[in-house]
Amino acid sequence: MLINFKELPPEARIWIYQANRPFKEEELQEINSEIEAFLTAWTAHGSSLKAGYKIPYNRFIVFGLDQEIASASGCSIDASVHFIQSLEKKYNVTLLDKMNVTFKQGEYLAHKPLTDFKNLVKNKSVSENTIVFNNLVNNKEEFTHNWEVPLKDSWHNRFL
Repeated sequence: MLINFKELPPEARIWIYQANRPFKEEELQEINSEIEAFLTAWTAHGSSLKAGYKIPYNRFIVFGLDQEIASASGCSIDASVHFIQSLEKKYNVTLLDKMNVTFKQGEYLAHKPLTDFKNLVKNKSVSENTIVFNNLVNNKEEFTHNWEVPLKDSWHNRFL
């Protein structure tokens, strides 16, 4: 069951898929339709899942799941991963590679492999105050308050 992301409770489970490039406007129209169709039909053991989504910065796909009615099962999580893989192929974009970092550089977003990001920290090209996207958040509350954080306040601080 598709619901508005804003209606998800703070404890809703979150999955974040970051793209290696921003989506184009025409892609976003199609992707929104495809995500809505997927989430409308998404089930776990025959029960509809109450889920919403958003696409911040035209670069991240965020699924949220209200687990009060039904929780995601292994099969339903597999279905969501297969869906994301289909978007990767169709739009020639990387969404599942967790070894990349997206961070703000002024008003722009930069996307780098983790090894390159470590070098940027080492060379002082990014600082402890650089805003990074912590895609390891688990629920909507964490997403709201701890997704866009200074490097010093994220798991990325191990590179300082």
